[in-house]
Amino acid sequence: MATAKKQGSEAELEASKESAREALDKLLEAKEHFRHAAEIAGLDVKAEALDQLVKGKEKADDLTSTAIEYAKDKPAQALAIAFLGGYVLSKLFSRN
Repeated sequence: MATAKKQGSEAELEASKESAREALDKLLEAKEHFRHAAEIAGLDVKAEALDQLVKGKEKADDLTSTAIEYAKDKPAQALAIAFLGGYVLSKLFSRN
């Protein structure tokens, strides 16, 4: 009887070990799938960020050229706007 219990316990232990091995294998496989998906998502985010950077640079270039044209067309108004902008910024950032 003791031998039958011992054999039953060993069989149960082996079954548990096998289940644990299968679970570990599935977990490692899932880890690889998640890693691969994260790499793909990272590449997508990187490409999108690069596109946004290019669009932002183009917009900044457009605004710069518009400001330059305005300053050439109306130098007195451009100077007044620059003075007022500087004054406002100095008041915002002053320590008083």
